[in-house]
Amino acid sequence: MATRAPDRLAAVPPDGPVRSRHRLRRHLVHQLDVKGSPYAYVAPFFLLFSAFGLFPLAYTAWVSLHEWTLLSDEHTFVGLDNFRALLADDYFWNATFNTLSIGVLSTAPQLLLAIWLAHLLNRPLRAQTFFRVTLLLPNVTSVVAVVVIFSQLFGRDFGVINWMLGWFGVDGVAWNEGVATSHVAISVMIMWRWTGYNALIFLAAMQAVPRELYEAATLDGASGATQLRKITIPMIRPTIIFVVITSTIGAMQVLAEPLLFGTYSISGGPDRQYQTLSLLIYENFTKLDFGYASAISWMMFVFIVLVAGVNYLLTRRAKGGLT
Repeated sequence: MATRAPDRLAAVPPDGPVRSRHRLRRHLVHQLDVKGSPYAYVAPFFLLFSAFGLFPLAYTAWVSLHEWTLLSDEHTFVGLDNFRALLADDYFWNATFNTLSIGVLSTAPQLLLAIWLAHLLNRPLRAQTFFRVTLLLPNVTSVVAVVVIFSQLFGRDFGVINWMLGWFGVDGVAWNEGVATSHVAISVMIMWRWTGYNALIFLAAMQAVPRELYEAATLDGASGATQLRKITIPMIRPTIIFVVITSTIGAMQVLAEPLLFGTYSISGGPDRQYQTLSLLIYENFTKLDFGYASAISWMMFVFIVLVAGVNYLLTRRAKGGLT
């Protein structure tokens, strides 16, 4: 009697293809989650940066190529005429000099003082939290209050600074009338606000330095200054580069301090002795000359990139020599 051949299809469960599709689907979802999730997590940042960073930058560049004013509905394309006029504008170069001068006077001493304060707080001290909070207080104080107080301190007739200088026989200084004196006064305001903030950044970097290095240096007889120069500064070099760049960018964009210093003036004094690039941009915006103001903004952006790049290279080379 003939036997029936076994049916091979009967050996395969009827839901086998369905399970295979489910496994394939789970695998694809897993791969998409592993490879696509990181991009999804950072996508909000890039969307916000594109909306509030790249788009304003590109739109400002477009406006700078036009004679753009709210007094007219027509915006005539003028090409690079705004930039040509800008390069021949004495007010622009005066504001550039003032910005660089205030930036150097405020940034260099500020960073040196911040490193020194961070070095002191990096030692075992009582009430460390109190001192760290105290360093941050100037930064969270309203900039308007800071400028008003310092304007009184640097007052010509009744200022505390001139009163103290009188002890040494120095006549009263009109701080807001001269170029050098106004730059020094504004730089002191900026230093007071940002030194403590940068000191805390340096302190966080110093606490990541292995303590064994300091212990070995102490056994070898190295002083605190030597440890700071030979160990601390080389070990926190990336943080120093970061702070130098961010401080440079902030110094190039200074606005509130010169605007409120002495009397409220968008021209930076009667002779524009402390008008910065940000003040010059603000002045042209108040004149509704958006095309020219946008051209100044783009030139300031170029200056910031160049100065930050030079600071980055100099800082790397200077700190590289200490390692």
